[in-house]
Amino acid sequence: MNTKLEFIESIKNRTKQLAVKIILLYNQIQKTDPTRIIGKQLIRSVTSTAANYRAACIARSQKEFFAKMSIVSEEADETLFWLELLKDTKLAPEEKLKPLMAESLEIAKIVSKARKNAKAN
Repeated sequence: MNTKLEFIESIKNRTKQLAVKIILLYNQIQKTDPTRIIGKQLIRSVTSTAANYRAACIARSQKEFFAKMSIVSEEADETLFWLELLKDTKLAPEEKLKPLMAESLEIAKIVSKARKNAKAN
C-alpha cells in the first residue's frame, strides 16, 4: 500500500512526465498555423497542471490548497481538450495521442477527486 507521500510524489512525477511527453510529441508534428496555436495552448495547460500541482503540495493552508487544486483540475481538463482537438482534426497521429489522452483523463479524474475531498474537509 502506498503512503500518502508516495502517492503525492507519483502524481508530481506523472504530471511532469505527461508534460515532457506532450512537448516531445509537439516537436515531432508538422508545424502549421493550427498546430502551432493548439500546440502552444496544449503545452501551456499541461505544464501549468504539473507546476500548479507542485505548488498545491506546498500550500500553506487548506484554502490555498483548494485554490491551487482548482487550477490544476481546470488545466488538466484543458489539456485533454487540446489533445482531443488534435485528434479530431487529425493534426497529430491518433496512435500517439491515445496514450496521452488516457493519462490526461486519469490525472484529471485524480486531481478533481482530490479537490472535492479538500472541499469536504
